[in-house]
Amino acid sequence: MPDIVVHLVAAALYLALAWHFWNTRWRPKGRLARAEAAAGMRPWERTAILVPLAVHGWLIYAGIFEIEPLRFGFAQALSAMSFLAVALVWVESFFYRLDGMEPLVLPFAAVTVPLPALFPGLASSALYSQTIGFKLHLSLAMVAYGLFVIALLHATLMTLAERQLHLKTGFAALRLPPLLTLEKLLFRVIGAAFVFLTLTLLTGIGFSETLFGRALRSDHKTVFAILSWATFGLLLAGRARYGWRGRTALRWTLGGFVLLVLAYVGSRFVLEVVLRRP
Repeated sequence: MPDIVVHLVAAALYLALAWHFWNTRWRPKGRLARAEAAAGMRPWERTAILVPLAVHGWLIYAGIFEIEPLRFGFAQALSAMSFLAVALVWVESFFYRLDGMEPLVLPFAAVTVPLPALFPGLASSALYSQTIGFKLHLSLAMVAYGLFVIALLHATLMTLAERQLHLKTGFAALRLPPLLTLEKLLFRVIGAAFVFLTLTLLTGIGFSETLFGRALRSDHKTVFAILSWATFGLLLAGRARYGWRGRTALRWTLGGFVLLVLAYVGSRFVLEVVLRRP
């Protein structure tokens, strides 16, 4: 089966599940649909998500680690981010009722899963791409990206919960935890993501020192990564010291995430698609 066909099959499965969760969680019609939404994620739904998730994971592994030289551009980064986001939502569903999460993350996965087949990226230097240090740095970065995607989704659900609370309207089928619980979950995810982002920067510094003889390179990727790290660090400090919450926390989360996306995905897109440079 051609590679692009497998990518498109995974995308179609993600889209079908996104449509299902949209209809049963965000806008159910009839008593039966509302009862299904109130029951939480059913076993068959969890199993159904695992099918495209497993295919997606295999495509990422085969496309990154089973070919030489290594290719990891903006398309692979977005695909890995969405894979980790879906996987984390799937795990999180065992512990919390966050019914609005699936219709947000599944379409993102559907759009990003075929991107590596369309934009395979430019080959990285074989000198460092197969080293353990680079692979560790890459893995930590993708975990950090995936956690920050989840944080952004939590922030979106907080906005919906706040709207339901103040306007007494919104999506009646959503069964969200109280706003304070969502806030606690948001900052737990941001805290974990910040740890992985810190480890990403530290391993990147060590890797750069070994390969290039200097700890930090003066490029867009480094600048935006440090700015993102500082933004989330200030957010966590403001939360601890001043009790930042609500819209303040949402703005800082969005700002930090945009900077993080620009750090790698944005810079790689310009290099690969616009400038055609590795």
